[in-house]
Amino acid sequence: MLVIGIAGGTGSGKTTVVKKIIENLPAGEVAVISQDSYYKDNSHLPLEERQKINFDHPASIEFELLVEHIIKLKAGQSVQEPIYSYLSCTRSDETREIQPKSVVIIEGILVLFPAILREQMGIKVFVDCDSDVRLSRVIQRDIIERGRDVQMVLDRYAKTVRPSHIQFIEPTKQFADIIVPEGGNNLVAINILTNYIQQNLK
Repeated sequence: MLVIGIAGGTGSGKTTVVKKIIENLPAGEVAVISQDSYYKDNSHLPLEERQKINFDHPASIEFELLVEHIIKLKAGQSVQEPIYSYLSCTRSDETREIQPKSVVIIEGILVLFPAILREQMGIKVFVDCDSDVRLSRVIQRDIIERGRDVQMVLDRYAKTVRPSHIQFIEPTKQFADIIVPEGGNNLVAINILTNYIQQNLK
């Protein structure tokens, strides 16, 4: 099993890179695990408190469970990935079954942060993107998908997103085997990655 970690700042284009890799690989060969699914359940807190959580801080993620799931997949066991809601900031009672595949992609802003998770990866990728481009994407996404207005997004960006990116996310670039500038628009880097994966599948 080849485990690939794909990290990068919020709005950098990680999801687009993952989609384009999958499009170029045989159907059914790839399983994708999202770091976002492993945000800690905060149902014990009032909604107002939940909405103040810094989701760009490593402490907000249950990395131990994510690592446990990767180890089980490598051992040929299926796992139940949590389902997380950004609207309620809680985990659903339902889960999503992930079956072991030839390739497992772990995608998320902080997947290269903990050493215990990096140790499980065969390839580590960092998707790089200018901060102004990332901010414009975050504004669009948070308004459409997460029910926030522009001022809420800008306040959150200034208070938590940008400082956390500088402190926790950007430094993980040093651990990457491959850095992909311009995210999903960098077809050359995506093709190199895809070819490497295809060689491993053979």
